[in-house]
Amino acid sequence: MTADQRLVLLTYADAARTAHDALTTLDQHSGDGDFGDNLLDGLDRVRAALDAHPTEPAFHLAATVFLDEVGGTSGPLIGLLFQEIARGLAAHTDDREGWRAGVSEGLAAIQRVGEAEPGDRTMVDALAPARDAFEAGASFGAVADAALTGARNTADLRARRGRASYVGDRALGAPDPGAMGVALLFWSLAHVAGQGDRLPDLANLL
Repeated sequence: MTADQRLVLLTYADAARTAHDALTTLDQHSGDGDFGDNLLDGLDRVRAALDAHPTEPAFHLAATVFLDEVGGTSGPLIGLLFQEIARGLAAHTDDREGWRAGVSEGLAAIQRVGEAEPGDRTMVDALAPARDAFEAGASFGAVADAALTGARNTADLRARRGRASYVGDRALGAPDPGAMGVALLFWSLAHVAGQGDRLPDLANLL
């Protein structure tokens, strides 16, 4: 399985632009409403970095942008995920194996920093199912489906970590924006790999 990493990030940026208003609305339920802005701004900066440095490894550039330039709680966490994906892809000639290693290590890094576990209503609830699907040998399409299912299921969870933990039951009924934002990455990966046919389109995703 192959998926051009630059195209994955560009597809992710386009998806984040389409989903921006929906992600903002979700974050207004559980946070300060800036997740959509931060994700879109970060990915627009990644797009500019890719244009400026066309020969650099794409996820290395994306990690640098999110770790150094993107605000909010989620920016540095997404940066850690990108950093580990970059390392995984650099260490393996097989794309799927690189993604498997990167997502596994990225999840571990995010959990070390944020101390979140599955069920806490965070991006971990999308990443952990994606990691499990990769470890089980699933295709990129099936990994994306697992991440999306995990993200959507956060609608029934009471937050125990992050900003949403301060609003209690007010966030129930709507998925966690961070989890949905991360699920969009795997949605983009599946589409670039030609395995997104069975996934919902963006209009029905959020």
